[in-house]
Amino acid sequence: MNRSIIQSGAGYEICCGHTLTGTEDKVVLIMHGFGSSKESFTAEMLAERLPAAGIGTFAFDFPAHGESPAAGEQLTLANCLADMEAAEEEIKRLAPGAEIGYFGSSFGAYMTLLYLASAAERNRKTGKKAFLRSAAVEMPKLLPNKTPEGAASLAERGYLIADEDYQRPLKLTRRFFDELDANDVFQKYKAGTARLAMVHGGADEVASPEAAARFAEFAGAELTMIPGGDHSLSLPGMPERVLALALSFFR
Repeated sequence: MNRSIIQSGAGYEICCGHTLTGTEDKVVLIMHGFGSSKESFTAEMLAERLPAAGIGTFAFDFPAHGESPAAGEQLTLANCLADMEAAEEEIKRLAPGAEIGYFGSSFGAYMTLLYLASAAERNRKTGKKAFLRSAAVEMPKLLPNKTPEGAASLAERGYLIADEDYQRPLKLTRRFFDELDANDVFQKYKAGTARLAMVHGGADEVASPEAAARFAEFAGAELTMIPGGDHSLSLPGMPERVLALALSFFR
């Protein structure tokens, strides 16, 4: 894995990891889940296995995640989208002419849909294939600001600290929650923008399987529902199933 740093437009460094040699015909840009990082199990599995199929990988840390030096106040959807664009431009520099696809997990899948929607709105050329793992298509509903305790704390302090099973505590500001509320992918994403494949656990305790199925029907996505699968799709055989589906899709 090659480590590198690129600069964000917001003044902080974006920490990246990639497998690119410059000879790839295809590259997958990987977006990790909320509270995770570019070193997540899934991202590392992809980085280990996709290059053997001739597909390069590029992953990075969202603001305030992983090794990112960005402060919690810099965790905004606007910055996440800008960092995705910066990462894509870096791929174009390192692997000129490569076809770019996207792999997003949970929050990263939500961001991938917003990224594609934003690019289409601006007539900006992007990749046309995205694989969504445990997609948090109802992301605005999933965070603690929607609980009475969280709403009260947010009203009092103007931010929340989220530190469930995350790699590092996250400071979530009112601006971040306002951005989430303004970005419903059922409204932002237009069917036909890209070819989508989705894999979701039938027993996902975080991101509703029913919502994933509704979004797949709405967007025309290829959905594989794994019976009994948890949000991380970590039960025996499930990571390998995700890998096989992703490989088939990106090939």
